[in-house]
Amino acid sequence: MTTLGNTKAPALQKTLSTLQLWGIAVGLVISGEYFGWSYGWASAGTLGFTVTALFIAAMYACFIFSFTELTTSIPHAGGPFAYSKAAFGPVGGYIAGAATLIEFVFAPPAIALAIGAYLNVQFPAIDPKVAAVAAYIVFMALNIVGVQIAATFELVVTLLAIFELLVFMGVVSPGFSMANFTKGGWSGQDGFSLASIPGMFAAIPFAIWFFLAIEGVAMAAEEAKDPKRSIPIAYIAGILTLVLLAVGVMVFAGGAGDWTKLANINDPLPQAMKLIVGENSNWLHMLVWLGLFGLIASFHGIILGYSRQIFALSREAYLPGYFAKIHPRFKTPHRAILAGGVVGIIAIFSDELIKFNDQPLTANIVTMSVFGAILMYIVSMLSLFKLRRTAPHMVRPFKAPMYPVFPAFALFGACVCMATMIYFNAMMFLVFVVFLGLGLGYFMLTKGQRDDAAATAPVAATSG
Repeated sequence: MTTLGNTKAPALQKTLSTLQLWGIAVGLVISGEYFGWSYGWASAGTLGFTVTALFIAAMYACFIFSFTELTTSIPHAGGPFAYSKAAFGPVGGYIAGAATLIEFVFAPPAIALAIGAYLNVQFPAIDPKVAAVAAYIVFMALNIVGVQIAATFELVVTLLAIFELLVFMGVVSPGFSMANFTKGGWSGQDGFSLASIPGMFAAIPFAIWFFLAIEGVAMAAEEAKDPKRSIPIAYIAGILTLVLLAVGVMVFAGGAGDWTKLANINDPLPQAMKLIVGENSNWLHMLVWLGLFGLIASFHGIILGYSRQIFALSREAYLPGYFAKIHPRFKTPHRAILAGGVVGIIAIFSDELIKFNDQPLTANIVTMSVFGAILMYIVSMLSLFKLRRTAPHMVRPFKAPMYPVFPAFALFGACVCMATMIYFNAMMFLVFVVFLGLGLGYFMLTKGQRDDAAATAPVAATSG
């Protein structure tokens, strides 16, 4: 089994509690309840998408129960990178690390664009892209000033976001009609047919958006006070919270009126509420303002996630060591935070580069992020099976229940998702492969750096 090298290098502080980790777990994902998922209605309809979403929810539940075993056994800021490196060596580490990096770097620009869209509802003169860039600047700064401040802020906005989703369900419930939800619910048809199936598969990336990035808690493992105890609680409570919220939001939004009007927009909840309370209701204004908390929670949390991934890869010499520096005062990976932000801001203005099809820019960015996530899920589950066989005596504070059924179902579900996503998003997959190929070229050219990093003092030991 390959060792992890410089796992004790960084000066990250162990300050996060169980409640804060739960806040990060839910906060990382909760923007997925506010936008993104409704694009799945465009291809699958409400009922078809419900079937897809329930399959993805089952996959995620099995994945989280299995992934928790890896996170508590190897509490490393690199998360999946560290697990795959332990199981399959440096190449395995590269594949998982690159996939995770793509997932976490491309998710924030999609969320930032949604923040801009929500602000544009209140202030039509504001350019959503300008607002998205401003969000990057503000929340990168907040992440730089300290993980304890960042995690506390994350917990507060996550609780507010959950409260707002419950308010949304309550406000639209008087006008809810199951007839609205089921009308044309099978890819535009009122009844199920074989013609509905392709649309259900095409909707997979948008069902994944309901849960994407919950695994990012793993990247805060080095900063948890008691990762072996708190991470399982945070993960399990987090996935249960998200499944309940996802089902509630989807059903109430679809039953509020003509759901086809919500299928290709970045702000489905305010628009669903308009169908019930009208455009001038105070409830609508409250939803727009408080709804920002859900987007902010995920945006802020994923910045924390991508920065730790860049930091961990740089610390192990998979990326330039420049990004593995810790801020001397705040003890955060400030250069890694800024690096991911630069890539995200470029993506926000990359309409012509990323828009290969008729989908909106946000939908394509979501798809790119999901490709990274699915590849990482596959490699992580393979790592779990490999480590069970090659490292049977590894200390495992939490073991995957119903092994090997749960990890096998998670692996099966991830493979189904990958195959169908490639079929329906061939051009985006090509771009994804190009990114992986460029990274592989850098990986092959820098073998000497990794050998030096493993043999000498940790590259990230200094501040600057």
